[in-house]
Amino acid sequence: MNYRITHRTKYVYSEPVAVSHHAARLRPRDTDTQRCTEFGLSFDPEPDLTTEHTDSFGNQVSCFSIQKLHARFEVVSRSSVSLSSVLQPDPAQTPAWEDVAALFRDPVAVDLLDPCQFVFRSPLLVHEMPQREFALPSFKKGRPVLAAVADLSRRIHREFVFDPRATTISTPLSEVLANKRGVCQDFAHLAIASLRAMGLPARYVSGYLRTRPPPGKARLVGVDASHAWVSCFVPGFGWVDFDPTNDCFTSLDHITVALGRDFSDVSPVRGIITGGGKHSVIVGVDVEPVE
Repeated sequence: MNYRITHRTKYVYSEPVAVSHHAARLRPRDTDTQRCTEFGLSFDPEPDLTTEHTDSFGNQVSCFSIQKLHARFEVVSRSSVSLSSVLQPDPAQTPAWEDVAALFRDPVAVDLLDPCQFVFRSPLLVHEMPQREFALPSFKKGRPVLAAVADLSRRIHREFVFDPRATTISTPLSEVLANKRGVCQDFAHLAIASLRAMGLPARYVSGYLRTRPPPGKARLVGVDASHAWVSCFVPGFGWVDFDPTNDCFTSLDHITVALGRDFSDVSPVRGIITGGGKHSVIVGVDVEPVE
């Protein structure tokens, strides 16, 4: 499956900005089943300085600085991506979740150090009893880990309402749990916190979702911006991605951009400014299938 993707982020300021520094994670990742064949950024106004580097999670980061007065700023990324089918293990044939959790208690084998970093607290996610209590019904004794993950995803999808007006980036997970409403970011955070509360590695994945389905297929739930889902670690297989917002394992409809411990590691565009007063942010994403 091939896609052309356009991602626009526009900042409008009530007062002129003297200097702004931004970091963007907008280039789709290259994986075993995904290849970014083209990628480019355009700016208005043009930055005075641009650099690129790869962060500790393997995401490409584009940094740019505008060092002149400006009342608005827009960055547009254009990507071409090719996806192949994802091979998923049979959930019933995966190890018991307790056996997987035991692998990430001291001492941890050297070949598990990478997934081990996703067991611990992260800036936006702290292990708390409410997350463990929420997770427990899915993690019955001896249940295969991926079967437990599928049940957790199903419960989030069934018990929570997708509501773009219910939360913001700063809404705490405790409020999401209490109100049972949120968006893909909230549901991904809830799933990750639940898995980590059970001692299992889980990481946050940001990307894009094809929300307009081919004929005869159901429409996936998302917004015209970045989507978010979860990656869990299965010994003997590796990382397996699932989307609790749509209660499914990821497919050719999911395009991976960046991954990290939580949203704070993968924000598509973030920055700091001098001046500016109040500001608004307008984001638009167009995911176009290419025959």
